[in-house]
Amino acid sequence: MIRLRRATVSAVKGSRPGLLELAVEVDGRTERALCYPALTGPVVEGDVVLLNTTAVDLGLGTGGTHFVVAGPNERDASPGHVMKLRYTPLQAVVPTVEEQASPHHEAMARATSLDGLPVAWVPLHSMVAAAAAGARTAGAARVAYVMTDGAALPAWLSDQVAALRSTGIIEAVVTVGQALGGDLEAVNVFSGLLAARMVAGADAVIVADGPGKVGTATPWGASELASAMALNAAGTLGGRPIAALRLNFSDLSYRHHGISPHSLRVLAQVALVPLHVAIPVLPDERRDPVWTALREARLEERHQLVEVAGQPGVDLLRDRGIPMQTMGRTEAEEPEFFLAAGAAGVLAGRMAAGAARWRQERA
Repeated sequence: MIRLRRATVSAVKGSRPGLLELAVEVDGRTERALCYPALTGPVVEGDVVLLNTTAVDLGLGTGGTHFVVAGPNERDASPGHVMKLRYTPLQAVVPTVEEQASPHHEAMARATSLDGLPVAWVPLHSMVAAAAAGARTAGAARVAYVMTDGAALPAWLSDQVAALRSTGIIEAVVTVGQALGGDLEAVNVFSGLLAARMVAGADAVIVADGPGKVGTATPWGASELASAMALNAAGTLGGRPIAALRLNFSDLSYRHHGISPHSLRVLAQVALVPLHVAIPVLPDERRDPVWTALREARLEERHQLVEVAGQPGVDLLRDRGIPMQTMGRTEAEEPEFFLAAGAAGVLAGRMAAGAARWRQERA
């Protein structure tokens, strides 16, 4: 059940586009809360706000924070006519690229194909930065992130996306389905991918859920298996779908050691279209078990397996001061995880650069 409490804002501790970090007085304690002003209206010191305290009360780790549900001030009226978070107490109207009142409606009405646009899917949100950086280093001029709705729904929550935007690594965020808060809003992943190409002008796309994936230690109960359906959408629309692997070599007892079984399941059962699968360049003692697992699953019969150096993406993030962390572990502790993401991005960037050269030669 949802737990709601009234609180007083004692300080605005930080802000960035779409997000406020607050100190609030609630139940006699000073605690941290996050606020999305586009949903709640503006909030300032001294305001009395309504908080959702459910996650903190449950003692959750990641995700264990208070969220402002409502403040005393009205938000600006949205020009849109499509509801996201539909039929929940927080349903909000947003302007989508598809609706007739949108300035992009005509372009979206004509959009039927991605025309070979490379679309790199990564299984975890923590891989988005290395993938986007890899695409930029390999020649992609404009990279867009299409955020699916299997995890956190507000794009404003992502520290990673904020850093990628501020450092110029990604040009646009498209939030699809029930996800919201992107530069562009789309009804589903099909039109979200088309919007990335037709409206944002992307020559490479990274697609993934937002932060806060769900895993259940069951074969199919993991959020990345649903987000991987974006690979089928990309193929259906005439794009060039690329899959990143989820790799782990830091913990022998971890169920995702080596290649995650979810990655193998995506490639063998979820993907219904031929893919490019990016395999990072690794030392032999790590490379051999990766390739053995792929070959034992006979994945080369369905997909094109491509070995790619993912280090350029990792290096660019270091240069821009963007931290890399997954499940509490750093890039130094999980290098293969981030190299796999970088490899998928580098492959997408190479495809984008090759397409640009081809168009110039044809001009």
